[in-house]
Amino acid sequence: MTDTRNEIAFVATKDIPPSPPPSEALGWQAWVRENLFATPRDSILTIICGFLIVYGLMKILPWLVFDSVWIADSIRQCREIDSGACFAVITERFNQLLFGFYPGELYWRPILTFFLMFVAIAPVLHDNLPRKMLYFSMLFPLLAFWLLWGGSVWTVILVMLAVIGCALMFNALSKFMSNPLAMLVAFLTLLIYFYAAHGPLMGALAGNIPLISLEPVETSKFGGFMLTFIIGVTGIAMSLPIGILLALGRKSDMPVVKMLCVGFIEFIRGVPLITLLFVASTLLNYFLPPGTNFDLMLRVIIMVTLFASAYMAEVIRGGLAALPRGQYEAADALGLNYSQATQLIVLPQALKISIPGIVNTFIGLFKDTTLVSIIGLLDPIGIMQPIRSSSDWNGIIWELPLFIGLVFFVFCFMMSRYSMYFERKLDTGHRN
Repeated sequence: MTDTRNEIAFVATKDIPPSPPPSEALGWQAWVRENLFATPRDSILTIICGFLIVYGLMKILPWLVFDSVWIADSIRQCREIDSGACFAVITERFNQLLFGFYPGELYWRPILTFFLMFVAIAPVLHDNLPRKMLYFSMLFPLLAFWLLWGGSVWTVILVMLAVIGCALMFNALSKFMSNPLAMLVAFLTLLIYFYAAHGPLMGALAGNIPLISLEPVETSKFGGFMLTFIIGVTGIAMSLPIGILLALGRKSDMPVVKMLCVGFIEFIRGVPLITLLFVASTLLNYFLPPGTNFDLMLRVIIMVTLFASAYMAEVIRGGLAALPRGQYEAADALGLNYSQATQLIVLPQALKISIPGIVNTFIGLFKDTTLVSIIGLLDPIGIMQPIRSSSDWNGIIWELPLFIGLVFFVFCFMMSRYSMYFERKLDTGHRN
């Protein structure tokens, strides 16, 4: 009888190669099974939703794509060509939708400003770019104003010199007084300069030392998406720092500062934006000196910025409240003063926590710019009405709102995706 005990191995004597996973556990089949047909309820809902999507596409695609008309001179000509959507109104009035009534021979100025805007925000959004590009980011608002409104380049030079002088005054005064008081004195000096000296000084320099000058364009010529971007981007850029200051002021131990910040935030949050826009367009002139020419767009930008700043302050206050008390105690243990602790420890963490709310406020502000059409500014919604009222395009219903909504969706979606990327980048617990 043969002994087989030594011929059978109960313990592996060599490495066993891993077996391939089942084919159903990888690829699109696994994704479909896990996300769409995991349970009987999911399967039923998937089938119902799929039927509704297919049915809707069968009804919409012929009108939207297959039978649509892109080249025609009027809606009557569109209907003669085909029965689908008349997108010819977009191709025919594309420049008007983008630039409003801005002079056609000067379109290069807003186009150049649009591309320079991306150059200016690039070093702010990406930290791998040279930090020296931030100098152009700080110069861009003045350059954009000069390109869009025109006039003498002395406007840019004098404003830049005034801001630099204000910063130098703040640095000098901060050695003898507290930072808030030094900032207040420097800011009031800047306001006095713009109110009393800027206009006469610029007129004298432009008349005696003429430099580069662009053809002036009135604000009434602005419209379309250009107007939306001017109000939206300016409001977004200015509301964040003002909101940070309001949030810090609301948590301040100084009663007067806290009372003013709380009163401002609660008042703005309790009033609809459209009410503030009506105040900017009509009532504000009653509080200004007689003969003051306060541009309507500037008034709207100020009101939109203040409105967004109040909501931004509450978002950032939520981030400040979410910080553990130990962070403040650690800053005190390191011997940091209030300014150093806020700048180096508290505010970076609070802003990181508040990124979703900050971007949500930005997106809401960008969409709320359409409200300016109610007070007579011809943004895309406002400029849609005169297009529909013309004899050539009277009867257009869906095409213009679809195009305008698509443009808003693209830019809002870009902001949303960037916020998600920024959150992942700043997530210290994230590992690649």
